[in-house]
Amino acid sequence: MPSFHWHPDRFLHGALWVCAGLAGLILVFIVMFVIMESVPALQHIGIERFAFDSSWHPGEGSFNLVPMIIGTVLITVGAIVLAGPLGFFSALFCQWYAPPLIAALYSRFIELLAGIPSVVFGFWGLVVLVPLINQWHPPGASLLAGIFILALMILPTMSLLVQSSLAQVPTEYIHGAAALGMGRWSTLRRVVIPSAKSGLWTAGLLATARALGETMAVLMVCGNVAQLPSSIFDPIRTLTANMALEMAYAVDDHRSALFVSGLALLLMVLVLMTAVHWYNRAPHHA
Repeated sequence: MPSFHWHPDRFLHGALWVCAGLAGLILVFIVMFVIMESVPALQHIGIERFAFDSSWHPGEGSFNLVPMIIGTVLITVGAIVLAGPLGFFSALFCQWYAPPLIAALYSRFIELLAGIPSVVFGFWGLVVLVPLINQWHPPGASLLAGIFILALMILPTMSLLVQSSLAQVPTEYIHGAAALGMGRWSTLRRVVIPSAKSGLWTAGLLATARALGETMAVLMVCGNVAQLPSSIFDPIRTLTANMALEMAYAVDDHRSALFVSGLALLLMVLVLMTAVHWYNRAPHHA
């Protein structure tokens, strides 16, 4: 009678394959669902009308998504411009310059900030930030308010991931730089940061993806006007806010057009991921 032998490694290997396959299937199903729900609008309305209609008024047969796409891009870029350098240099300070006690306290503070729900950020922005901007330049609910709130929300993601990437640089590299007589800043600039480049780009990618997908906070502070902003003080509407506002009552082509908004977001994230992946694989010369 053949004996049964338990192989933990084989079981773990199989379990990992199953989990990876399920995650991939879930992603495929979500993408396929969004595409299938978008097809009626793409067939009945046409892609060109999403770019060239006069405005976004689905009840009147107008489906221009360009103001919301541009609003999404502007608020995301603005948040990254603010949070990116702040998160990078704060992580650099915490990892390389701060005393251990300050570094530990800062890390706990950033982790706490990362755990705050987005609706709390939005509520704070609505009752504090928007009135402050309104005193400076009405109406207050604007692109600028959204940029500030999003920057605050993605700062923990950026800082924690950058700090983790810097901490994973092999100590042999740092010891070698010290043996060559390189100073702290020279070691950071020529050894540590180039070695952590892939992780730094990943941190930027995840922070940007979160900014693109944020809904509740920007819905509460941006004014939700589907228009092309002429200044940072103008109200805007993002793609995510548009879907959240109108999905409850949308029917027929209007509902399908909202899924086209979701498809546009997926394409934006895909383009971003492809660009970062291409940059990381491309050769770079000092």
